[in-house]
Amino acid sequence: MNRVAGVLRRTFGIVREHVGTDHVGNTYYHIPEQKTWTGRLVRARRMVVAANVTEHEYVEGSIPTEWDSWIRGRRKEPPSVEELLKNQSYRDNIKIKAREVEEKDLILQAKEYEDGLVTTPAKTLAKGHAASTDFGKQEISEDPSSTANTFQPGSWLPKK
Repeated sequence: MNRVAGVLRRTFGIVREHVGTDHVGNTYYHIPEQKTWTGRLVRARRMVVAANVTEHEYVEGSIPTEWDSWIRGRRKEPPSVEELLKNQSYRDNIKIKAREVEEKDLILQAKEYEDGLVTTPAKTLAKGHAASTDFGKQEISEDPSSTANTFQPGSWLPKK
């Protein structure tokens, strides 16, 4: 039977086994180790066929982390539906708790500002843009300036 399967594989190309589909619509396949018609051994691979086949539509997180770890060979077995649902509910709970902690922190900061325990953040005003050539340079003055071993002569400016 193994010889027949090998002949069929070589005749009809690569045989891939469907392993699963995620909630986005990506399908996952396992390609078992096989020999080509020349006798060369092709190692086993795992692959995904994306739901959005165009690259510009790819968004980070399109492949769930459980499936990503299976594709990369970090786990032997593909994730089950129960595992995916459990991990998703865990992530949702973490997001809710993080939002609650952030809200409590904002309330605490506002109370500290009111009580005078903490000053409000200083608002700095930068003149110009960091990419401009004169950003951070002092204005030209008539007076000479010196710092350490360097001497900068003053510039002549017309009277106003």
